[in-house]
Amino acid sequence: MNQGLLLAALVAALAAFGYFFGRARAIALTGGKTRSVHSRPAQHGALVALWVVLPAVAVLAGWWALGPAVGLPADGAAQWARVVAVLAVAIGGLWLAMRRVRAGLRARNHVETVIRSLLFLASAVAILTTVSIVLSLLFEALRFFALVPVTEFLFGLEWSPQIALRADQVGASGHFGAIPIFVGTLLISTIALFVAVPVGLMAAIWMAEYAPERARSVVKPVLEILAGVPTVVYGFFAALSVAPVIKAIGGAIGLDVASESALAAGTVMGVMILPFIASISDDVIRAVPLSLRHGSMALGATHSETVLRVVLPAALPGVVGGILLGASRAIGETMIVVMAAGLTANLTFNPFEAVTTVTVQIVSLLTGDQEFDSAKTLSAFALGLLLFVVTLVLNIVALQVVRRYREIYD
Repeated sequence: MNQGLLLAALVAALAAFGYFFGRARAIALTGGKTRSVHSRPAQHGALVALWVVLPAVAVLAGWWALGPAVGLPADGAAQWARVVAVLAVAIGGLWLAMRRVRAGLRARNHVETVIRSLLFLASAVAILTTVSIVLSLLFEALRFFALVPVTEFLFGLEWSPQIALRADQVGASGHFGAIPIFVGTLLISTIALFVAVPVGLMAAIWMAEYAPERARSVVKPVLEILAGVPTVVYGFFAALSVAPVIKAIGGAIGLDVASESALAAGTVMGVMILPFIASISDDVIRAVPLSLRHGSMALGATHSETVLRVVLPAALPGVVGGILLGASRAIGETMIVVMAAGLTANLTFNPFEAVTTVTVQIVSLLTGDQEFDSAKTLSAFALGLLLFVVTLVLNIVALQVVRRYREIYD
């Protein structure tokens, strides 16, 4: 058996033994009258188990973190020494915890303190991860801006990143204007939202307010299956089915439609994010208190008027959240854009032309063996940082809208 699995199994066994033995000891000390003491026997058992697990985890983490620094060998003998050390600490914690078990011990307070600390650490992991991502983007973006002016990146109208293969190569400096990429991202995302928001919201209203329960129990799971379809499948669908149909329809009415277009990618992307908007909006609408509906109908409003003027405004914060989730998914999508809209960074608002997005360019810039020492590769981090700032601003605006209406309807 692997030494790590063996160690985990032994510590878990000691923790289980500590829990049941500590619980039994607490019952014995109170003479079975558990209502007269501060903490329940199960809380005493949980405290003993924590005294086994936490010191063992601390020693194991310290061994992994400090072992290479102090020169501990990584051979089999050292690994068995680690197992012995961790088990010794776990057994010591078990012995100390069993000695502390008594009728007046506030075991519940200690256990809740540990739980609160663990919850805080879990929250801190999310915060530290976000900070680490931002700092990594920021540092690499600053290296890029040392090579390319910020004004050229933010206001340039041409995107053609490249690096020199030889010293006398013409045009080796490249162009790093980000406006065409963000215009393409905005164009495709807007088309996707124009498709997904009306259809998704109307589907949610029907499921929540008008559909029989039997029909809803069938339609909603089928709709949510779309959320589990891989994006590459959507990309194939867009490239092989939707794009040719759009091109044929456009040619029939005299429009010049490219074989790869923003309209094809945005339409299929709207189908992809539709389940997020519909499912979340359905849950939010159904969560609106019945008292609001009954009050509106008591004043003489019809069902449709109640839905339009009472239910939807009350559910607006959640609906905005669902739309924001769908927009974030659309902005971050890559495969559909690659297969249906292309890689060309065109500065255009014409949905019938080929465009590209920020995420597609980031992938293309960092594909293959790359060294992060040229403006071409470092530009991916600048794009990521700017995309992060744009999405942060969108989130702030959405939160302001949610807060405004929540104050009215709470």
